[in-house]
Amino acid sequence: MHDLVIRNARIIDGTGAPERNGDVAIDAGRITQVGARAGVARREIDADGALVTPGFVDIHTHFDGQLTWDPYLSPTSSHGVTTVVAGNCGVGFAPARPDSHAWLIDLMEGVEDIPGAALAEGIQWEWETFPEYLDAIGRRRFALDIGTQVPHGPLRAYVMGARGTANEEATPEDIRQMALLTREGLHAGALGFSTSRVLIHKSKSGELVPGTFASRDELFGIGHALREAGHGLFQMTSIHDKLESEYAWIQDLARETGCTVQFNLQQADTAPDQWRSILAMIEDAQARGLRIFGGMAGRPAGMLYSWLSSLHPFFGYPAFDAIVKLPWAEKMRQLTAPGFRERLLAETPRDLGPTGNFVTRSWHKLFLLGDPPEYEPDPSHSVAAIAARSGRPPAEVAFDLMMGPGTDGVAGTALLYFPIFNYSNGNMDHLVRLMQSQATVLSLGDGGAHCGFICDSSLPTFMLTHWARDRARGERLPLEFIVQRQTRDTARLYGLHDRGVLAPGYKADLNVIDFLGLHLDAPQFVNDLPAQGRRLVQSAQGYRATVVNGVPVMLDGRPTGDLPGGLIRGPQAAPA
Repeated sequence: MHDLVIRNARIIDGTGAPERNGDVAIDAGRITQVGARAGVARREIDADGALVTPGFVDIHTHFDGQLTWDPYLSPTSSHGVTTVVAGNCGVGFAPARPDSHAWLIDLMEGVEDIPGAALAEGIQWEWETFPEYLDAIGRRRFALDIGTQVPHGPLRAYVMGARGTANEEATPEDIRQMALLTREGLHAGALGFSTSRVLIHKSKSGELVPGTFASRDELFGIGHALREAGHGLFQMTSIHDKLESEYAWIQDLARETGCTVQFNLQQADTAPDQWRSILAMIEDAQARGLRIFGGMAGRPAGMLYSWLSSLHPFFGYPAFDAIVKLPWAEKMRQLTAPGFRERLLAETPRDLGPTGNFVTRSWHKLFLLGDPPEYEPDPSHSVAAIAARSGRPPAEVAFDLMMGPGTDGVAGTALLYFPIFNYSNGNMDHLVRLMQSQATVLSLGDGGAHCGFICDSSLPTFMLTHWARDRARGERLPLEFIVQRQTRDTARLYGLHDRGVLAPGYKADLNVIDFLGLHLDAPQFVNDLPAQGRRLVQSAQGYRATVVNGVPVMLDGRPTGDLPGGLIRGPQAAPA
């Protein structure tokens, strides 16, 4: 008798193979049969023609703090994700000396827009070293599995102290110590190492992430630690429009150390065609046996603006700056007070710098998100286009749209959508080429991060609904391909060969999905973090069941209370 059988399924097995009908049987947390009619079971789920896919593997999250208080890592677990990898972009919470906790929180709050008060109240500090951090995670149970990486920022601060946080050049002894601790973390179970070279990644106090200007000697010293450990991915967030100048050392690192290197590959407006040359270089490197990958998102990196968000078009206007810190109810009273709108729109906003001005006042890239949310809007629907047709200033159009109702019907909670990356051409056509290349891997969901203006952890659901079913402005992609890209392919990048495929011997991590009924809800703000911290969340309809290690953790979108997931320690071998 089987432990669990999923009956009458449309099986999409994660390999890219055509779908087939049949049952999936599970025993002792492993898949034992796929296809045909399975025998009796202690528990059955009738898929009734719904899809059964492997659980999704989300390789770019920032749950480093949230995992200490939230076993569901919401909202990611609501989108069919059964494995996450945290510790990206060079930020995290280990290693950590006792006197560095506040600094690490300040760094994470600034870089990833996670409320510092929530981190300060929610994190349960039970560690100093990275292996101790893994042990603390290992003592907890979760609704999904968690992999980690050694982050450069905390590592540098731990070894170099104030010199490290000030981004001073590392000495040979500093590098030796960082390599030693990286190797120690990998031996304890880390899946890789991460760093950031992005100049907008700053702590709340304005400091760049330690390691932003790390020398070649420092980066290669740590890279050699991965080689010596025998596993580990080198993950990097780089300046999006300067990748060509960085690529030479990235390729040298992959060649010299033999490790897998993965960096973010996005279309930036300042260099809208650079992705083509970078992709060609990665494809050439892979043809020569190097393991280099561009991490890409399946939709634009979407900044969401409302009066509740951490950023929006009216930051820098004196009238709004005067009320920015008011409680929500009082802020709305001021926004709707007679004369306020006219006074604000008559003002000249202060200079927010090149990046700040671009993301808040590029009216041609600003859209009403809507419900259901539209992530590939026609440029004719932009604030600039509406303003031109109506003969009104763009700022006035944006103000009035933001005063509209959100998903809760409350005035003033509407969301505007600003696709900062991957929308230079007003469509997503270039993402088809990126996704079809084996030189890329789906990434950048950023679960747990950017709480006040980004909610891209819903990407797994979007990939199914938009690319495989609903896209109206261009080419769609096969369902089997979309599933493969966010199951087997993402798992293999980190050496997790035991999951991402529905076949006998593999981990029983899977989803039962009503594909035709699958629906992505509009994001909304909630105050459910520790210390009543605010964040954006986005739910979905149509997930009939999510199973982890053979145990249903979500049924019809609701948690079952079972927590069969836990820490992943190191690469996992494929079933014999």
